[in-house]
Amino acid sequence: MTYVITDPCIDVLDKSCVEVCPVDCIHYEEGVDRKLFIDPDECIDCGACEPVCPVTAIFAEDDVPPDQAAYTEMDALWFKDPEAARAKVNELKPPA
Repeated sequence: MTYVITDPCIDVLDKSCVEVCPVDCIHYEEGVDRKLFIDPDECIDCGACEPVCPVTAIFAEDDVPPDQAAYTEMDALWFKDPEAARAKVNELKPPA
């Protein structure tokens, strides 16, 4: 299992989760990405990121709300095809 960053992170990018992650599995490209992404292959399921998120955007994979399910695939996709993941973010929540 892994953790997933969902919709409330979009355009917030607080990065508190990045600071507490013991394995540095949370990534994004500064000035390009609108949300942070958790690498499912690197995440050790420690849960350190979840309580520090100020917008409650991080969930254990099994606890992702049904209306946010697309973000599970999106996080994994970013590590294979960042442009495709960015397009999905923009599709689900168009830039303001």
